[in-house]
Amino acid sequence: MIGVFDSGIGGLTVLKELVERLPGYRFIYFGDTARTPYGTKSPETIIRYAIEDTEFLLRHGARIVVVACHSASSVATEALKARFPEVPIFEVVTPSVRKALAVTRRKVIGVIGTRATIESGIYERLLRARDPEVRVYGRACPLLVPLVEEGWLKKPETRMIVKKCLLPLKMRGVDTLVLGCTHYPVLKRVIQAKAGRRVTLVDPAEELAEEVRAYVESHEALPLEKDGEPLIFVSDLTPAFERVARIFLGRQVKLLKAEDAPS
Repeated sequence: MIGVFDSGIGGLTVLKELVERLPGYRFIYFGDTARTPYGTKSPETIIRYAIEDTEFLLRHGARIVVVACHSASSVATEALKARFPEVPIFEVVTPSVRKALAVTRRKVIGVIGTRATIESGIYERLLRARDPEVRVYGRACPLLVPLVEEGWLKKPETRMIVKKCLLPLKMRGVDTLVLGCTHYPVLKRVIQAKAGRRVTLVDPAEELAEEVRAYVESHEALPLEKDGEPLIFVSDLTPAFERVARIFLGRQVKLLKAEDAPS
């Protein structure tokens, strides 16, 4: 199976893109809903959680691990690769960096994300390592995640908060905007409207899924299970999580408690 983990259920946006690109393969997803969000935790804690999440996926049949969480991708990727050297590990940041550099017209790139992602400086480091002339402006937007999880996608309050969040980036003249959190693609229409038509949005879920697709299709010998519905596990299960999962996947979905996973 192809394993995907996130700090909660926002990573279902990544799973959705993966399923669309690799419909013949089986997936297992783990959302750490009992300990979400990761974006407010220390780097040491995020690394520990990411290792535990990866171990869960591997115990239950994953042969590839996809880190859908931006916070974990930002601070835990190197630790994961060192801990699991035989496992192909994909993270959500690098594909977005490549895409942003490919589409920016004036080399002025904005990034919105959790505090952990923005404070890590990962996007600025990677973007400038590839092109020292690029200007990168980050903006933490912690209010957007709870708005998505409450289902306030079309509320005027949401539009107002998105506008306020993006204003400093608009004033900097960004021409490209990276949606640096798995929740944000759900708000893509609102974000595009407030960013302006001349700003190109980069959806990391799409870019990451495309990278995994290319890898899988070029490694046909990988022992990956095929067919079957995705297995979606969470560390804590509530009706609210099930409701939000429908928002992310666009269909009814059954969430399973991690403790009920077969050993």
